[in-house]
Amino acid sequence: MLEQNLYGVLAGLVLGAIFGSFIAALVSRWPNNESILRGRSHCDACGKTLGVHELIPFISYILLRGKCRSCGGAIGRDALFIEVCAAAIGGIALYLSPGGYGVAGAVLGWILLALATLDLRHYWLPDRLTLLLAGTGLVAAFMFNRSQVLDHIVGGAAGFALLWLIAWGYQHLRGREGLGGGDPKMLGGIGIWLGWAALPFILLGASMLGLVSAAIMMATGGRVAADTRLPLGALMAPPAFVYWFVFN
Repeated sequence: MLEQNLYGVLAGLVLGAIFGSFIAALVSRWPNNESILRGRSHCDACGKTLGVHELIPFISYILLRGKCRSCGGAIGRDALFIEVCAAAIGGIALYLSPGGYGVAGAVLGWILLALATLDLRHYWLPDRLTLLLAGTGLVAAFMFNRSQVLDHIVGGAAGFALLWLIAWGYQHLRGREGLGGGDPKMLGGIGIWLGWAALPFILLGASMLGLVSAAIMMATGGRVAADTRLPLGALMAPPAFVYWFVFN
């Protein structure tokens, strides 16, 4: 049993690194309207197309010492960080729950990672990704909790409606946008994955992470005011991943 679990963790780490490399490319190219599937990875400094041996997750960065072989320019650490996070998500998911449930949790974590990273960088939660979150959540509900699928559908509707109403009310009271249009869709997708009962936990967890983020910003000399923007989607992602394994 222990050996099977270790194999599962290793598989999760490897798959996570591979998906992390794809997520890193998605986050880098999609906001610039570049093709994710057809485009070739290249050095940001000199534009040289990277070979297969230069695109191995983790290993290439270490062997190249974080520099382009052609021009010596520094390779950004963002992709490495995303790969590490995705590998950790896969390893943790299959350690906590070997088998199909753990794989589903890893898929949830990887989609949330892509959404959170885009939200952190660009305050952008694309419809295609939030729809993917909702669609895979519905599949997971039928696979692992078929007797309570209605709870998951209600969770999706309630999650979307709650944040949409808050955004609508803020817009009419303050005359400016308070939430991005993708936040309600993301919470709706999370609601489909986890069910309506998870929504208070997700919002409470996101609020706590927001307070911690604001405290860190203030401690490091940053300015925090009433109009300071925080990426709600990125704040909702960690508690959603935790809930899948701990409470679901």
